[in-house]
Amino acid sequence: MSNPAKPTVKAFFDPDTFTVSYLVSDSASKSTAIIDPVLDYDPKSGRTSTKSADQIIAYARDQGLKVEWILETHVHADHLTAAPYIKEALGGKIAIGAKVPMVQEVFKGLFNEGDNFATDGSQFDVLLGEGDTIKLGDINGGVMETPGHTPACVTYLFGDAAFIGDTMFMPDFGTARCDFPGGDAKALYTSINRILELPGDTRVFTCHDYLADGRDEYAWESTVAEQKSKNVHINENVSKDDFVKMRAEKDKTLNMPVLILPSVQVNMRAGQMPEAEQNGISYLKIPVNGV
Repeated sequence: MSNPAKPTVKAFFDPDTFTVSYLVSDSASKSTAIIDPVLDYDPKSGRTSTKSADQIIAYARDQGLKVEWILETHVHADHLTAAPYIKEALGGKIAIGAKVPMVQEVFKGLFNEGDNFATDGSQFDVLLGEGDTIKLGDINGGVMETPGHTPACVTYLFGDAAFIGDTMFMPDFGTARCDFPGGDAKALYTSINRILELPGDTRVFTCHDYLADGRDEYAWESTVAEQKSKNVHINENVSKDDFVKMRAEKDKTLNMPVLILPSVQVNMRAGQMPEAEQNGISYLKIPVNGV
């Protein structure tokens, strides 16, 4: 059966981090959620900028959208979130998956955070767990916990649209890595198969595209049916054992994301920088031989 509600979806692609951010709206009420916004960061200078976020803000204002939610699919390891900056400009509650304390606990140890860093998710306005609902006007939204890439990943469902974070990419590129702390290929296999149980015409929106070999244009929208029949890593013919074996072998060949160290430190704080030191400057740590 087809999903009756069809939210309006506007995508913003950041070529520096290959990240796709989304504005999801109920066209009648203009009620809107922003998903996975990007804060620009130059690792050579340590400077942030807001070009990507400003494009989202300008579009929302131009369209008269009412931002009620700023949603993170997970603690990203490849870009810094612009959630606080967008909240200041447009309003909305910053939310992430309810299991985020598991991620915070791991990285609190890695970065040797002090007692002032809470690992209860309190940096976020709202923690969302399995079965929680989010309304955008007349469109009912829901939360599905989809761990595997990280233990705190969630998928957001609005009508006929699923925002799946890093669980899967476009069918010709496959699925997410599972070698970050707390990653689990078996869990990812189960999570993806839950997504693939949604109606076949469900629109699937991914958080990244890395331009698979043979494709000339970036893309980020598919359907459940397309993923189920064409995903190069996981489909009805791939067993859990085969998937886990494939992911373990492939993950060994992957480099760490360029921005993983700054991204995690900021994103586990809901986009806030570490507390400034006595000179008024905030610092991000680089653990030497720590990862």
